[in-house]
Amino acid sequence: MLTIAALYHFTRFPEPAALRAPLLSLAAENGVRGSLLLAPEGINGTIAGPRDGIDAVLAQIRALPGCAALDHKESYAETMPFGRMKVRLKREIVTMGQPDVDPTARTGHYVAPQDWNALISDPDTVVIDTRNDYEVGIGTFRGAVDPATRSFSQFPGWWQDNKDRFTGKRIAMFCTGGIRCEKSTNYLLGQGLNEVYHLKGGILKYLEDVPAEASLWQGECFVFDDRVSVGHGLVPGANSSCGACRRPVTPEDRAHPAFEQGVSCPACEQEYGPADRSRFRERQHQMSLAAQRGARHLGAD
Repeated sequence: MLTIAALYHFTRFPEPAALRAPLLSLAAENGVRGSLLLAPEGINGTIAGPRDGIDAVLAQIRALPGCAALDHKESYAETMPFGRMKVRLKREIVTMGQPDVDPTARTGHYVAPQDWNALISDPDTVVIDTRNDYEVGIGTFRGAVDPATRSFSQFPGWWQDNKDRFTGKRIAMFCTGGIRCEKSTNYLLGQGLNEVYHLKGGILKYLEDVPAEASLWQGECFVFDDRVSVGHGLVPGANSSCGACRRPVTPEDRAHPAFEQGVSCPACEQEYGPADRSRFRERQHQMSLAAQRGARHLGAD
């Protein structure tokens, strides 16, 4: 059984590039794969590997400047959900494009998973899903507002266009693991709002802690690894991933005439030309050959 750790932490890294090589080296030594993002504002990512390996990497991250209080969420898988280990340098660990936003200064009120249902059931509360449209498409909280954004950087513009709808309301926001809400709640506080709340630990913590029979969650939660989605108890879901556009593919999508394994899905059938489709088919062919050898085709990094 492999341990999967989802983590983020906002802190100040004067030289994030200097942290990259040691993390890559330690991960390789301990059989850990996944993806970590480093930026001047902190660290974000998901890693998977044996228990001892995950513990070693988490210990190294907690030893970084300002990261002693790093929190993380765990789930488990029978097979490795990542092909390789990546540590990438970014301007932001989650891109919002708002230079004045600073989650280390202040954020909204944290709400524990066991208290979330009462908050979002209040008619004076507006519940906003801060994730992207393809994530919302396979699952969200009952009654949540979907901003229909293609990327998190579109959220501030959506808010400015829609803020008058929510005058006098309490705002409750949520995302996968909590990181986007750190920024979005800071942004709304900067816009003059006072009653701003967010789900502590995100959807993943809610699905872990709240039993299905008491849940207000509908569908599955998109995750950024080969599991694609998880349900209550963080068990792997029924969705797969489109080899072309990387959007989630439901069982119904796989029965659609536009679906071709590794090549297209109903959401992207009009988005690529013949040359792209030919390239996708060749990649899928190479993946099939690798699978027959008992290997994994990683492709280009």
